Amino acid sequence: MSPERALSEVRFLTVAEVASIMRVSKMTVYRLVHSGELPAVRVGRSFRVPEQAVHDYLKDSYIETA
Repeated sequence: MSPERALSEVRFLTVAEVASIMRVSKMTVYRLVHSGELPAVRVGRSFRVPEQAVHDYLKDSYIETA
């Protein structure tokens, strides 16, 4: 699969959509983006986050409790 094809299949989410999925505020999502913890693409004055990045972040942040 070519890189161009893979990129065309990426689903991008708005900050509001990410906040809704993660059940956090939009400000929390902006903090994650600006700190580099959550990758994002800047489009004009707004950000778009790859859907897979959200899933990866949540998976990596999951904490097992005793």
